[in-house]
Amino acid sequence: MSNVCEICGKGRILGNHVTTRGRAKYLKGVGTKVTGISRRAFKPNLQSIKITTEGGAAKTVRVCTQCIRSGAVTRKVVAKPFKLVEKEKA
Repeated sequence: MSNVCEICGKGRILGNHVTTRGRAKYLKGVGTKVTGISRRAFKPNLQSIKITTEGGAAKTVRVCTQCIRSGAVTRKVVAKPFKLVEKEKA
């Protein structure tokens, strides 16, 4: 199972993990120094959700949270909303 959003294709990106030591100048120190730089991966926030497809079938997909929040996918409706029954007036 790859770490990629099935809607927008967002995947992991590589960056740097910067390690520093020392006291900041505004805290009366001599300043912070970089002591090491190593590679790291920034991973997307993927969630497994059930969605409804165009045909009306339910399908489980791995989608990033930005696609969920933007409305790019429609979640499967588990139960229909509660509806009040109106009484007939005589």
